[in-house]
Amino acid sequence: MKKSDLPTKTCPICQLPFTWRKKWRNNWEHVTYCSERCRRHKTLTL
Repeated sequence: MKKSDLPTKTCPICQLPFTWRKKWRNNWEHVTYCSERCRRHKTLTL
């Protein structure tokens, strides 16, 4: 599968798109943030 064919989401913190990763295969519907850094800073920006 090409990377361009993988699903993408937009991070609510940095507003950048991020692509599906193998480590997220079991819980992709619950992934909200593109990185641990964005997840940690969620209360600072919202």
